Amino acid sequence: MKIIISLMLLCASVQAGAVEVEGANLEDKVQLDTQQVILNGTGLRKKLFFKVYAAGLYLTGKMNTSEAILADAGAKRMAFHLLREVSGKQMLEAINDAMPLNNSADEMKALEVRLAEFAKMFAALTTVNKGDVINFDYLPSSGTRVTIAGVEKGRIEGPDFMRALLKIWIGDKPIQENMKQSLLGK
Repeated sequence: MKIIISLMLLCASVQAGAVEVEGANLEDKVQLDTQQVILNGTGLRKKLFFKVYAAGLYLTGKMNTSEAILADAGAKRMAFHLLREVSGKQMLEAINDAMPLNNSADEMKALEVRLAEFAKMFAALTTVNKGDVINFDYLPSSGTRVTIAGVEKGRIEGPDFMRALLKIWIGDKPIQENMKQSLLGK
């Protein structure tokens, strides 16, 4: 009996500090280089009736407006826990479709070369498996680090790049309004 209780307590302590979204566990805080970021909010991306991914927005402190988050110069993470298999091409197409809706033509022009670098990271992926995690980490000293299934795929310079990405989920025309609200912690 003592062994069973000990195992139950161990399992509970492993889950402490995590938020569960559709079976995906999102940690309540993460260390990004020298800065710790905390889970600001979570969201579930649905397309038609398919659950695509559980997302978590991590910031250096709680914020509940897009304007404050986009203006903040601190470290950030957008984490995506895949709930179904997708191709790199599908991920890239979704980002390419949503980004111009939330960024001006001038902003998109300024990102052109970096978007091409970003596209190369996803073009080489045949599939991203169910259960894999994609992280977009903004590190003020080096830009946006892209990690897929624990493997760093590259870094894109400039705070404007991460802002443009974040606008997909928390901008004026987010890909899913209820997801935006939950990422903002509302």
